[in-house]
Amino acid sequence: MSFSSLGLSAPLLKAIEEQSYTKPYPIQEEAIPAILKGHDMLGIAKTGSGKTAGFVLPILERFQRKKTTNDRNVKALILVPTRELAVQVNEVFQTFGAHLPRRVKSLAVYGGVSINPQMMALQGAEVVVATPGRLLDLVSSNALHLWEVEVLVLDEADKMLELGFAEEMNQIFEMLPKNRQSILFSATLGDAIQGIRENLLRNPIKIEIAEEPQNLDLIKQVAYWIEPERKGPLLRYLIRERKMTQVLVFVSSTRTADNLVVKLRKNGIPAEAIHGDKSQGARTETLRKFKAGQLAVMVATDLISRGIDIQLLPFVINYELPRSPKDYIHRIGRTGRAEAEGEAISLICPDDEHHFKIIQKKMGKRVEMIETEDLSLNGY
Repeated sequence: MSFSSLGLSAPLLKAIEEQSYTKPYPIQEEAIPAILKGHDMLGIAKTGSGKTAGFVLPILERFQRKKTTNDRNVKALILVPTRELAVQVNEVFQTFGAHLPRRVKSLAVYGGVSINPQMMALQGAEVVVATPGRLLDLVSSNALHLWEVEVLVLDEADKMLELGFAEEMNQIFEMLPKNRQSILFSATLGDAIQGIRENLLRNPIKIEIAEEPQNLDLIKQVAYWIEPERKGPLLRYLIRERKMTQVLVFVSSTRTADNLVVKLRKNGIPAEAIHGDKSQGARTETLRKFKAGQLAVMVATDLISRGIDIQLLPFVINYELPRSPKDYIHRIGRTGRAEAEGEAISLICPDDEHHFKIIQKKMGKRVEMIETEDLSLNGY
């Protein structure tokens, strides 16, 4: 199946071609025609399955048939759990809308930055991609109105519930018109999602894309056995000796991330941290520099890693192991993408040994363990 068979117009097909997409993902094949026809929809698909384009493209297509407005009445509302995802989804709207004869203004709004510029920019915005808390702030300030919303999208609804947005989401639902199209995406279908589905969707089309096991064959995995006091020097040794110019380092806490960056910088290694305690502006700039190859080391926590999608990333280092095997696979899956090889390195202290064995067992793959007792780390 091709994108041209899904009911999309020539300007959108041109934008798709410019992004080097050759054929639609399974979620796109089913979602795009259903959304174009105005159906409510429940999509169960993991992050990275192509669902963003699956709702962006039909929304842009449908809005071509509408008159341009210059008020504060939002026509399409996309709710997302994190600032990074809000920015990312808005970028997809702008990328695919580049050649449309009728411009569709979209805007990402989120907390952690000044609200005033967002309030001013909302004039004429037909599509708003928002985190729930900031959206409610803007509504209470009369910066935008929800009574003309025609399309509601909940993206990563399960993640929003995990982060405690249920009450805010219910407040937003109460403000929306009853006569609208509602689209819900989630990686899982738990009881909480089932409750939202029953209250939000009307005779929805259900699309469930089975999660394929992540292909780890392109990722070379290796682990280094190290005493805790030698872990920092080993990290710096690996970065320098392997001449790593782009490496994503995972840690378990914001405090560790900040401390690690201080040590790396003291030793002449350009590094920046990205985590929930950083301002949105700082996070956006750090990610931009890292993606552009202007920053050698980015130290990240698991929560922030959900918004990180970097093609051709050569190295991932687990400075600290994640709590679950699933998070381990998610971490190392940041490398070895787009058919390019990558390397995932884990630093294993004695206290990590049992947990790392469980990770390997769940993964179904044994990781080579390298002893470092005789490795001289003087000067690192």
